[in-house]
Amino acid sequence: MRLPILTLTAIVMQFVAADASAQTYDPRYPVCMHVYTPGGFGGGGGDYFDCSFTSLPQCRATASGRSASCDVNPYYAFDPPPPQPRRRHKNVH
Repeated sequence: MRLPILTLTAIVMQFVAADASAQTYDPRYPVCMHVYTPGGFGGGGGDYFDCSFTSLPQCRATASGRSASCDVNPYYAFDPPPPQPRRRHKNVH
């Protein structure tokens, strides 16, 4: 009974100790290229995101001929809207 428990514990620890994925989107750039890599079931590979583009045309030029697509970065910190102009109140005396 001890051996199966130790084996199961070792297997679980491998999954727990596996590398965690870092944030894939860089919030400093508005466009990301999603690169698709071959792999499939147990064949390795793994898609990744390259968020280093300032425009969709720039990203599409880089993605041309590759297994990749370009999208707007959902985590990009767009400029906030300008503040509303203040209304001046007339002094009534």
